Amino acid sequence: MERYKPNVTVACVIASEDKYLMVEELIDGKLTYNQPAGHLEAFESLNQACEREVWEETGLTIKVRSLINIYQFQANEGLAFLRFTYACVLNEQLSPTPQDSAIRRALWMTYDEIAQRKTQLRSPLVLQCIDDFRQGKLFSTEVVNSRFL
Repeated sequence: MERYKPNVTVACVIASEDKYLMVEELIDGKLTYNQPAGHLEAFESLNQACEREVWEETGLTIKVRSLINIYQFQANEGLAFLRFTYACVLNEQLSPTPQDSAIRRALWMTYDEIAQRKTQLRSPLVLQCIDDFRQGKLFSTEVVNSRFL
């Protein structure tokens, strides 16, 4: 029997002035929306992975302040994810400049604008993470110990 190996990903809910920074990308020819997110790389802490992905997808240098939650997601029969979602609150809505060519644009959106695009969200986790953030489900980033890397 083959060992179960979900993809380890990170994402960041970036909030400012009642808006959230989202990225727009084409996935299999379809326009989709997501938080800045991506895969954990070798010898990288989850915090570092999240901050790197935010920079690649938005051009912003941020420090994650809280862990919202850890989510398990089965996308289909052969594709599973273990997603660590972090939070960052900015005092102002900085202008994003995506560094990754796969990102069409990064934009600030209200909760309602995101919810109205429910069918275009990369996964159900996108809205769930924002809901959890809005409900104050925030944990210390120290719950993930990376000192043995």
